[in-house]
Amino acid sequence: MKKYINNIVKYSIVLSVLLISGSCEDYLEKSSDSDISSEEAFKNFENFQGFTEELYQCIPDFTNAYWTNSWNWGEDEIQSTARDFHFVCKIDKGDFWGWQSEFDGWQAGWMNRRNVSTNNDRFAKDMWTLGWAGIRKANIGLANIDKMTEYTEEEKKMIKGQLLFFRGWFHFQFMQYFGGLPYIDTVLPSDQPLKLPRLTYQECADKAASDFREAADLLPVNWDDTTIGKRTLGKNELRINKIMALGYLGKNYLWAGSPLMNKVSKGNSGYDAEYCKKAAKAFAELLTITESGSSQYKLVPFNKYSDNFYTTGGNWRMPGSTEAIFRGPYYGANGSNWGTSKQYQPAPQICDGDVKFLPTANYVDNYGMANGMPIKDITKADPDSGYDPQYPWKGRDPRFYNDIVYDGVKCVTGSMPSNEEQNRYANLYTNGSYRNISSGSRTGYLLYKFIPRTANKFDDGFGYGNNLNIHLPWMRLSDIYIMYAEAAAVGYGGASGKDPGFSKTALDAINVIRDRAGVGHVAGVFTSGLDAFMGEVRRERAVELSFEGHRFNDLRRWLLLIDSPYTLKKSIEFDRAGTLDVNNPSQNKVLNIREVVILERKFSEKHYWLPLKNADVNMYVEFPQNPGW
Repeated sequence: MKKYINNIVKYSIVLSVLLISGSCEDYLEKSSDSDISSEEAFKNFENFQGFTEELYQCIPDFTNAYWTNSWNWGEDEIQSTARDFHFVCKIDKGDFWGWQSEFDGWQAGWMNRRNVSTNNDRFAKDMWTLGWAGIRKANIGLANIDKMTEYTEEEKKMIKGQLLFFRGWFHFQFMQYFGGLPYIDTVLPSDQPLKLPRLTYQECADKAASDFREAADLLPVNWDDTTIGKRTLGKNELRINKIMALGYLGKNYLWAGSPLMNKVSKGNSGYDAEYCKKAAKAFAELLTITESGSSQYKLVPFNKYSDNFYTTGGNWRMPGSTEAIFRGPYYGANGSNWGTSKQYQPAPQICDGDVKFLPTANYVDNYGMANGMPIKDITKADPDSGYDPQYPWKGRDPRFYNDIVYDGVKCVTGSMPSNEEQNRYANLYTNGSYRNISSGSRTGYLLYKFIPRTANKFDDGFGYGNNLNIHLPWMRLSDIYIMYAEAAAVGYGGASGKDPGFSKTALDAINVIRDRAGVGHVAGVFTSGLDAFMGEVRRERAVELSFEGHRFNDLRRWLLLIDSPYTLKKSIEFDRAGTLDVNNPSQNKVLNIREVVILERKFSEKHYWLPLKNADVNMYVEFPQNPGW
């Protein structure tokens, strides 16, 4: 950590540009231009908040960090073959070193970059450098909290709560990828060598939990309802509040209680029920507030589901709506048009560009039937669910039709040249025109969860006319319900398990999310035992949070990443039967349906954690490299 943070101790009075180099030795050193007195910098809310607001500028926008963007690293997504510089391609080869800027010649990744800053440049953000910078900055603020001499109690609580949240949040982000690390909760002196040992994962989680809990106790539910917040009324939605702190308190505890983290901390590869109970309690506290109507958060109606991820129209609106709990700043309205909108469509049929991200057929299988039943085998009829392999798109979960483009779906609405008219509808059958391993679909599916159907070169020039903005939240309310279900089921013994202070069981929480989407409830056959119910919880998480950057960490924490079938990426192969029904593509009949393995990832135990930087692990013996690297 010592290596990454320059000039971070400048006492800011207003939100300013804080440049941070990749130099190693200055992490603990005060910058030469930090000549503003701390008494002036921290004396009142306005000055202290200016200092604190630079922490928000340390949050990377993983959705729009480069021209095209990779954030799905499980078995859920595969990239076209035209390029191989994104991290997902390295992961597919077992090369987890690729998260580091030293191994990323394109500097396309959001986890680490050589040149970073806290200005409004989406290309200048990363997690590793700015995360450690943010931790130090939070510690500086907390060390100087008593220099706030002109304040109300509300003002002081809001400053301290933000600082504690960010210290916990950046540590949590590091822990989930690298395991237990030193938990830095003080301003380290620059005249002493760094010697803090790596803690176990659960030791780190306990410290993060303390920060999140105190932050939740200090912060308001909604800044707009406070005296201070009224000064910036209507502009407070990104500011850290009680709901955000409770959300990450619960997530931090659930991760600590998950099989991988429990194994490395205590040698037990099952869940830790006590951590799960703590997680359920935090989520229950959050949901009690939101369900009472006492907060600004609620589930978005399904007909507005896309507002969670993108917005269009003449008036710029940041995606997220009422469901987004935690988001970072969105650096540059409409900037996502340049590459992100193109990375989901086939070229040259309806767009340009050659980097494409495709949903794998095996992952799409998680989208079951509208009646709530899973699909057991896409090649076989199933009387329990009603699935028919000759009509594989019929009667599916409504989220399937929202998120996934399958064969025969209309992808262009406007006029097309006569010689290109044949590409108006998705030709995703085997050897169809949309099937192209280089710049089209390798899998037989396309992902449209984050773009409207009009985002193509014929309808509106990739959204320029509609001001398309793509920006995914780090956490949204539906995630809380599903995490609560997982934690309550494990902590309290099954589908009927619940936190004592909350009205809903684990089963109820899953069904809340299904009700929103118009999907049948979890069937009784899955509620009698914990293992069967957890299978449906995990499938629900796979569908509701699909392609939002969760799957890689979920597979890791569940100790599934290195096991088949989670190491496989497949395509769906089939032939069309008869004339295409363009008005009702879900009714189209297919023949010879099957799945074919495109890629098998060769993973071992070491792949459960990302490797740390060699320069860091060589600093001192108490900071060792992760096993196997």
